[in-house]
Amino acid sequence: MDVPRPGASRRRRIRHTVVVLSVLVPVPLVVWRLSKINPAPPWVERTSVWISTVQRGDMVRAVRGLGTLVPEVILWIPAPADGRVERILTQPGAVVDAYTVILILHNPELQLAAVEANYELQTAQARLNDLRTQLEDQRLAQQIEVVRLQAEHDQARLKAARDALLLKEGLIPELDAQLSRSAAEALAKRLRVERQRNALLRESIEAQLHVQATQIEKLRALVALKREKVGALRVRSGAAGVLQEVAVQVGQRVAEGAVLAKVAQPERLKAELRVPEAEAKDVQVGQRAIVNIGNESVPGRVVRMDPAVRDGAVTVDVRLEGPLPAGARPDLSVTGSIEIETLRNILYVDRPPFARSQSTISLFRLDPDGRHASRALVRFGRASVTTIEVLQGLQPGESVIVSDMSQWEAYDRVRLR
Repeated sequence: MDVPRPGASRRRRIRHTVVVLSVLVPVPLVVWRLSKINPAPPWVERTSVWISTVQRGDMVRAVRGLGTLVPEVILWIPAPADGRVERILTQPGAVVDAYTVILILHNPELQLAAVEANYELQTAQARLNDLRTQLEDQRLAQQIEVVRLQAEHDQARLKAARDALLLKEGLIPELDAQLSRSAAEALAKRLRVERQRNALLRESIEAQLHVQATQIEKLRALVALKREKVGALRVRSGAAGVLQEVAVQVGQRVAEGAVLAKVAQPERLKAELRVPEAEAKDVQVGQRAIVNIGNESVPGRVVRMDPAVRDGAVTVDVRLEGPLPAGARPDLSVTGSIEIETLRNILYVDRPPFARSQSTISLFRLDPDGRHASRALVRFGRASVTTIEVLQGLQPGESVIVSDMSQWEAYDRVRLR
């Protein structure tokens, strides 16, 4: 039978231990070594990113705004009186002149008032004619009285002269001569008084006729006003242009002063741009602007800024100084940029979509080989619409990826192909 040799089992255990250690010890070393190896940079398609080169030079700083074209002159047509819309004769989009009838209102009360005012005028004219007849009769009566007294005075004066001659001849007593002289003097005084009354009566007649004539003129003006209001029920545009809107429907009741329609002059348009509040602080009246209308750009100039901020933006009016393209019309959506200033001899680069003024972000800067890009921290200064000032982190001639690289945020280095 087999006889176990002393120490054989011990040597076997040692051999097994050495084998196990030779297998297990390298595993952690390999893991540790692999952990020290950086993962390979991911591949990025060169055609899918936007690469910009840092430049030194002059940069025009501008702000951008979205907006619409609006007419410089808009005529809001109000209702001349209360009424009901009877007919609409002109539809939006039609070219109108100052006399084009847009719609017709119906107001029976106003028409009745015009008729009553005309009757009052006719009545006042009849009263004037009657008063003129009465006053003329009074004037003639007073004139007849003056003529009668004139005749009596002439007779009394002749009699007094005759009696004076007879008294000188001693043919009549002195008392008769005095009585004749006294009668002539009394008639002379009455004649003067009647002549004064005649003059006063003439002035009174003129005053009474003037009062009545003034009343007639007042009624005539009232009739003209009523007729004008009735005529205004045929609502006209009041200016040449294009009818933009009719704000009422047939049969609708409208109050005096309510807006009925809007007429604009399409050949005189301006741009209303909404500039973000943070960028609008540097916009001033008189600055140059470029408004993009469709595929064409039209120069302009800032003429007004809204003093209030609405929904985080400021409305800026830009007057267009160039010819408008054929498709320009009110309410057309446009974009525009306003030139704030020109920055001289600075570093700048195309503006990344997520970059803001006075901000610091990380960008992928291309390595000299042009096939790799490494992450770099860049500090920006003043921003424009498409460019932004570089304060730190980049040098002239270096290229950076300025498009969105958020999907590679976990990497500090990428490869381009």
